[in-house]
Amino acid sequence: MNNTRAAAGILGAIVGGAVIAVAGSIESVALAGIPVFGLCVAGAYVAQWIGFAPALLFKTERHFDLVGSATFVAAICFAYASRDAFDARSLLITAMVTIWAARLGTFLFHRIRRDGFDRRFARLKTAAIPFLMTWTLQGLWISVTLSCALAAVTATHTAGLDWTTAVGTAIWGFGLAIEVAADRQKQRFRAAPENANTFIDTGLWAYCRHPNYLGEILLWTGMAVVALPALQGWSHMTLISPVFVWVLLVRISGVPMLEARADRKWGAEPAYQAYKARTPALVPSVTRLVRRGNAP
Repeated sequence: MNNTRAAAGILGAIVGGAVIAVAGSIESVALAGIPVFGLCVAGAYVAQWIGFAPALLFKTERHFDLVGSATFVAAICFAYASRDAFDARSLLITAMVTIWAARLGTFLFHRIRRDGFDRRFARLKTAAIPFLMTWTLQGLWISVTLSCALAAVTATHTAGLDWTTAVGTAIWGFGLAIEVAADRQKQRFRAAPENANTFIDTGLWAYCRHPNYLGEILLWTGMAVVALPALQGWSHMTLISPVFVWVLLVRISGVPMLEARADRKWGAEPAYQAYKARTPALVPSVTRLVRRGNAP
């Protein structure tokens, strides 16, 4: 990637963050006259730029995911601490974000420590502007993904716990369980020497080719359901969060990249072709679920 395209990506990420910051700040509580929502978005970008400095200096990506996850936790906890009074819905959302981010951050950090590198950064980490773009895009990812949760926690309007809390928490919990189970299954599969040069098609991976991404989309959808009653006016724009997660994972950086990599590695193998033909990319077939459930 050349510097011109990377600079455009940085500018686009900053503009995107500014738009979501304005939308979420209109109904936000303020600290010293500054909307807390806007402070959290600005802080998310600043945290990534601070993390970028040593990453560029040492040409490393090892703390990239850890900084991102820590920023989620710091932003949502700061937002909750800025409230004047106790609010059960805000506390629940804060706990949900913290649990998810702590789990994902530690999982990704241990993975990169084990592998020693992240292939996404093989070329980027040696070029300052493109590498800065990836860190700035992470600021955008954090801001938009967290936006509806952050808007609910910083909202001037509060809403008591109701049926949306139960439904949203159930969806979130189901999504988190899928994501955790899928990650652990793949981790165990990869740890076995006999699986070094093959693809996983067992466990949740027998039902869809990317169950971890399905879990991620479900949990942020559940988060949006929990947040919804606390949103008013322009803050409803932050409901773009689960849509953004879906687009990012299914259309941009998740499924397309992994599918292309798998096709290059196993595309000529009949077993992989059969697996891909019978297994949906993201949403499991109801018929297949029933069949496997009735299998002896």
